[in-house]
Amino acid sequence: MNKKYKILLNGQEIGTTQLEKADAPMGVVSGQIKSTIQNFGYKFIKDFCRSNQIEIADDYPEDKLISTMTIDSLIIKNESDTVIKGIGNQISGMDSEGFEITILGISYPFYEEEFPHHVKAYNEMFK
Repeated sequence: MNKKYKILLNGQEIGTTQLEKADAPMGVVSGQIKSTIQNFGYKFIKDFCRSNQIEIADDYPEDKLISTMTIDSLIIKNESDTVIKGIGNQISGMDSEGFEITILGISYPFYEEEFPHHVKAYNEMFK
């Protein structure tokens, strides 16, 4: 199942993701960010957080590694333009390995409808 999700920051599309990882019982999905803007990376994320009063959870400038707290203007939309709503959207990663987006606390039944493959994979673990 290779759905592609659009990632928008302050209304500007910054990339896409497939939200390939999950913690189904917690209503969490995450995925690698495929950036569509040239300057996306550690400096871009840090500057954005500074100028928008976004709390940074971890910051290691020497490794260009950063992890944000919730960014309210970070929106993820599916192919039908439906916003994937959770209780928090965050970015983490480093320039050398790439960045990941995480959506926390997506409610059911929407989670199960949007990510049936993640729910199925979780349920298969107990068979």
